[in-house]
Amino acid sequence: MRIAIASDHAAVSLKATLAGWLRDAGHEVLDCGTDGSASVDYPDYGYAVAQALADNRADRGVALCGSGIGISIAANRHPACRCALVSEPLSAELARVHNDANAIAMGARLIGEEMAKACLAAFLAAEFAGGRHQQRVDKLSAPTIQTGGAPAKEFA
Repeated sequence: MRIAIASDHAAVSLKATLAGWLRDAGHEVLDCGTDGSASVDYPDYGYAVAQALADNRADRGVALCGSGIGISIAANRHPACRCALVSEPLSAELARVHNDANAIAMGARLIGEEMAKACLAAFLAAEFAGGRHQQRVDKLSAPTIQTGGAPAKEFA
């Protein structure tokens, strides 16, 4: 599998660990930065993972920052990215199975290396279930507002 991975300065060590672990498992890794501890802006790296997915340079993405929150918000700004913030393997698995997530985000200050590997392994092993989940996933790319029983209104 081709996996894009990026982090800000707070998660550069976790990124290096996970990238090596992924390569050892036989995956092709696209490192979207950053490479050092100098302060950088996490949105730039969330956007880079999302763009790699949109350009078909990666099949899955991993976005890392201190908490995982900011970089997941940034990645999700791109309509081609469905990035789930996860902290344990079940949520990582369900992100794929129910939500067809193509990326996960984790917080380096909140998750240890072994738990991050477990989350990533669960995410990569899971497949989207489709079925009843498909119409819900479709709505993620075409948002509308549902109010009571009223017809949907376009989300502006």
